[in-house]
Amino acid sequence: MWIRWRLIIAALCCLSWAGMATAAAVTETPGPSILVVGDSLSAEYGLRRDSGWVALLSRRLSEEKTGYQIHNASISGDTTSGGVSRLPDALAHYHPDIVIIELGSNDALRGLPLTMTQDNLSKMVAMAQEANASVLILGMHIPPNYGRTYAEQFHGLFASVAKQHNAALVPFFMEGIATDETMFQSDGIHPNEKAQALLEKNVWAHLAPILKPN
Repeated sequence: MWIRWRLIIAALCCLSWAGMATAAAVTETPGPSILVVGDSLSAEYGLRRDSGWVALLSRRLSEEKTGYQIHNASISGDTTSGGVSRLPDALAHYHPDIVIIELGSNDALRGLPLTMTQDNLSKMVAMAQEANASVLILGMHIPPNYGRTYAEQFHGLFASVAKQHNAALVPFFMEGIATDETMFQSDGIHPNEKAQALLEKNVWAHLAPILKPN
């Protein structure tokens, strides 16, 4: 399990050169919107376009007639520092009602101070809330070979930031996927199309309660 996690996190970092963002707006219909700010786990790396969990979530929102549309501003290899840098422009451009933050794993791979990662996530949540958006944070794990204390504190910082700002939290975004080899692409690193439905389900369980009635 932990070997796979090391590879997953390494891939997220090494893909930083790609700068691949997925399609921005899923629909042009005016209405409430959700902004996703993440890394390759949300940027459809290695997947057919519109087959990732963000696209699946968009379809569910449509089927449930919520009125929400999604803007995906995820970039492969991004860090929380990158998120802090580009979030203001994204907020100004999309004016989202909800912001989903899926960042932090690349910080851990580089061994960056946990206080910095936590501070960056906190800044992102604060910026989103100041723009009158609700926030959903996607929590992550790293393997214990980075040091049990570091790994436990890394996972805990997501809950700490959520509690500090009264934001919603997915405790572990990759729940039910990390130990299942059938959920990964042929490279053995990135979640495949089969896994996207479970990722979407993990997010939906915590997103649905904060959606505003249509």
